[in-house]
Amino acid sequence: MNSIEDRRIVRTHKKLKTALLKLLEVKSLHELTITEVAKQAGCNRVTFYSHYKDLNELLAAIVDDHLSGLASYFRKSFQDLKRFSSTDVQRHLPIFEYIYQNQFIFQLIIKGEVLPGSQNQFCESLVQIAATELQLEEKSDLEIPTLNYFMTYGSLGFFLYWIKHDFEDSPEIMAGELAKLHGKIYDGSVVLDK
Repeated sequence: MNSIEDRRIVRTHKKLKTALLKLLEVKSLHELTITEVAKQAGCNRVTFYSHYKDLNELLAAIVDDHLSGLASYFRKSFQDLKRFSSTDVQRHLPIFEYIYQNQFIFQLIIKGEVLPGSQNQFCESLVQIAATELQLEEKSDLEIPTLNYFMTYGSLGFFLYWIKHDFEDSPEIMAGELAKLHGKIYDGSVVLDK
């Protein structure tokens, strides 16, 4: 495939994703049709079907894009560090900033009401990075995977709370609160060599 076709495909995907998100702001997924989404994107049903089998697959692609972005922001929180304290607000801030910048889609992902399993995808994307790229600094009686799941799924509740309160507090405030909670559970982590 040549680069012109590649760019055309990327542009079509972006238009369809943008169209679906825009329409989801006013209608639920089950109320939408492929024709509506295609029309909003400036294309037709045939074009839609040449890229996605249905609206669920399109929404799943949107979720994947945003979870990849979240993973990048998570990595950004410890890049260039050898170690960090669990109470370091800067360690948590990039994740909150990314979610805040993409509030609408993360409401859908974290609530898990539109795409079943999206809550688990959210948590698993963070668990995977922590499991492969970070390690507790101090010895612990708990097995690391157990603590990793506890911290990540506990943080899910923290994000749900933030959504329930319409992102009322800033990412800085929320990162500070999560840092306090994490500080009560473990001291710090080291970044594993890649």
